[in-house]
Amino acid sequence: MDVGRTLLLALAIFAVCCLPALFALLFCADEIIDRVVCGYAEWRERRRERRTIARLDRAIEADSLTRDIDLTEFDRAGRRPLEQLAADLRRLGGHRLAASDRSVVWHGAVIGAYDERLRTACRALGIAEHMDELDGVDREIERVRVEGLLHAAGLTLPAARAAHHQRHR
Repeated sequence: MDVGRTLLLALAIFAVCCLPALFALLFCADEIIDRVVCGYAEWRERRRERRTIARLDRAIEADSLTRDIDLTEFDRAGRRPLEQLAADLRRLGGHRLAASDRSVVWHGAVIGAYDERLRTACRALGIAEHMDELDGVDREIERVRVEGLLHAAGLTLPAARAAHHQRHR
């Protein structure tokens, strides 16, 4: 009989200790259920987005677009950030197109710096270029071709495009 009373006393103490937790659970049940439902809805949405992205990747064959890019080039310690290369190309492109009132030496230096940045951007993105092998009009044509490939890879050069649009108006 002492064992029964001891067990009953232990259960009573346990019930009194758990009573605040039960009240909190009862009063916060709607919030707890809301959080669980919202968490489930967010999980479903993330899953749906991942599936949609995977479907789009398969549809446009995204792997084939980046297959030729050497990703180890991005990890190199002395590599200039691609954003900085793009800013340099835009700045030098603007100077290159507005160099009519400058000296021939200055214009040649700007063209050389612009071509070097083009070559660096091509190496960073895995684009084949032949700037060193050409000169004269052939080099100009190669420069336009490389600018187009860089634009297709996502590196826009608005200074060159703006001047191009202005000439054809």
